[in-house]
Amino acid sequence: MTVDDVTTIVSSGLFLVIKVSGPILMISLIIGLIISIFQTVTSIQEQTLTFVPKIMCTFIGIIILGNWMANELVGFMTELWTNFSLYTR
Repeated sequence: MTVDDVTTIVSSGLFLVIKVSGPILMISLIIGLIISIFQTVTSIQEQTLTFVPKIMCTFIGIIILGNWMANELVGFMTELWTNFSLYTR
């Protein structure tokens, strides 16, 4: 296994992590921004108001996107294990 092989696997893995976690992070960011604007407009500064909607929307996002996320991870691992013989030179 060469340094180029390791670099390719690591960069593919990091890109996969970004691709899979990106939608969930964006959901949390958008909900947090909406709640922050709501708190600013209404002058409500309750700390727990930010956490519950973000957690609920994140869980809903995971429920909706979970199948796609699992398929992406399984596809990456299948490709990695399929090419395992190429890495053991």
